[in-house]
Amino acid sequence: MKPVFHLVLVQPEIPGNTGSLGRTALALGARLILIHPLGFSLDEKSVRRAGLDYWKYVDLIEYQSFEEFLEHEKPDPQALSFFSKNAPKTYFKQSFQHGHYLVFGSESKGLPMSFFKDYPEQFLSLPILSPEVRSLNLSNAATAVAYEVFRQVTGQ
Repeated sequence: MKPVFHLVLVQPEIPGNTGSLGRTALALGARLILIHPLGFSLDEKSVRRAGLDYWKYVDLIEYQSFEEFLEHEKPDPQALSFFSKNAPKTYFKQSFQHGHYLVFGSESKGLPMSFFKDYPEQFLSLPILSPEVRSLNLSNAATAVAYEVFRQVTGQ
């Protein structure tokens, strides 16, 4: 079955966030795509130690670079949404369709600056109202967006 949508993590650094998003992807019929380098190992011992006994069921694809991802996935540019706290448009104003790609950056660096140049109209944010909050947790932010995409795509 084709994935409902895709969660794309570019160079994630924290295994717990990736594990949480693997669980979210599995729960919603989404594919998890990881763009290397990763800040942790995905070997069976490491995954088992993190308590991710469901990991073997996650629809997972890994790419060595974003360029390799684009070459193999060939996504319609309009089906790519990038997330940054600096984006002027919130994800509430975006229409998502089946097979959409939700692209999130690493926990400490976010997405590369080149993405802002290459895809300026496709950046979305989640509201952060307090000036004391620098950023949201990656897995929390991606899960919030994932459920909105699921709602829009499936009508549930």
